[in-house]
Amino acid sequence: MNHSRKPRRRGIALGALLTLSGLYATVALAQNKTGPDITNDDALTWNGITLYGVIDVGIQYDTHAAPFSDYRPAASNNIVQKDSRQSVLGVAPNNMGQSRVGLQGLEPLAADWSALFQIESFFNPQSGQLANAVKSLVVNNGRTAATQTVNFDGASAGQAFQTAFAGLSSKQYGTITFGRQLNLVAEGIIKYDPNLGATAFGLLGGSGTYQGAGSTEDQRLDSALKYSGTFYDVLHVGALYKFNNSNGTTNSAFQADIGGEYAGASVDAFYSKVNDAITASTLTAAQVTALPKLGYSVSNSVAATISDNTVFSLMALYKFDPLKFFAGYEHIKYSNPDTPISAGFTDIGGYTLAFVNNTAYANAKILQVYWAGVRYTVIPKLQLAAAYYGYRQNAYGSGAVAGCSTSVNSTCSGSFEAFSIDADYFFNKHFDAYAGAMYSGVYNGVASGYAFNTTNINPTLGVRYKF
Repeated sequence: MNHSRKPRRRGIALGALLTLSGLYATVALAQNKTGPDITNDDALTWNGITLYGVIDVGIQYDTHAAPFSDYRPAASNNIVQKDSRQSVLGVAPNNMGQSRVGLQGLEPLAADWSALFQIESFFNPQSGQLANAVKSLVVNNGRTAATQTVNFDGASAGQAFQTAFAGLSSKQYGTITFGRQLNLVAEGIIKYDPNLGATAFGLLGGSGTYQGAGSTEDQRLDSALKYSGTFYDVLHVGALYKFNNSNGTTNSAFQADIGGEYAGASVDAFYSKVNDAITASTLTAAQVTALPKLGYSVSNSVAATISDNTVFSLMALYKFDPLKFFAGYEHIKYSNPDTPISAGFTDIGGYTLAFVNNTAYANAKILQVYWAGVRYTVIPKLQLAAAYYGYRQNAYGSGAVAGCSTSVNSTCSGSFEAFSIDADYFFNKHFDAYAGAMYSGVYNGVASGYAFNTTNINPTLGVRYKF
């Protein structure tokens, strides 16, 4: 088994990041709020250390889905999937946002410098389990789509802490942090999604692929150095580099963001390059049978497709009280990795990639993702949201399926669309209740392998408590 990571040069990307850290900027960290936006006057703070948390749980009905998962952060499909075969009614957590508990701190140092840190653990309130998307795959190893429970890959893999970083901030020079943290594209999507990344009511929250710049596992990145700063309250910049704990760029990443805000409008442009992005999946019955000969355990193994992912994205919003308008576009290119990863590689959460595909994209796969929507503040305590999401996939196959546009093969061109509407009522800063639904459908190549249904509607009710 080969668990090593091969070397490549990284000096240019790292040098650019460190150069940005010297720019004149204001502090990106909101110093008077906790993770769930509770002000310090009402926060659980002692000597600069704040304990905070969110519990989000509700009831959901899916017209076409699979039985809910105890491990996947959202538990339900939300969006139609290949295993969407029956109507399902059950307790669905994390519909508006991930349930979590965390600590954060801000300690003044000298002049205008402060030290900061944040750690968070993610959990599923309906089962009491740590959020673990990869385990949702493992428990379905060897099962057919007709017998599977909900399963998706994700950045949550049962880690003790899903967020864990520390850093320094200065009003003059900006904020720089290091550790496990959200990537820049994910931060942008949360800001520019009409549903603010809500899992139950949008494509961008329902699937981590888009926040992860092509791979849901990369929504949060280990060993990431990130800088953010704002010029004169108008122009802001960001940069991120993910180290691979070796001397090359295999399994590394670089991202950059530049944007501005003026007169109620905000716009950001993002670039992302992730090397050896991992998209994990369940094992087939034949792969499970082969595991003992390979020396792997069925309870700790998954299959994976490896790709080098390149993203360009433009996102914008405009606030005209009581309305806020959102729009965005993300161009994701998947290509075969320059440096393949071998079977036996240890993935996040300690899971093993028992079967690896490094050659899925002889022709580049292109996803063009787009969205638009509006939020309406009816009264200060009530917000309504309506949104449209979609993406188109090119035909990237060869031979007999070259240029195809039907559901005969997953490499044919195809599309996805979703519509959602929801309402959120805030009783106070700690407690809110929400209701809404999303329709989703797949077409042509995107619908390949959907043997049961190609649409789903997910009416959802829920409550959320924040402290």
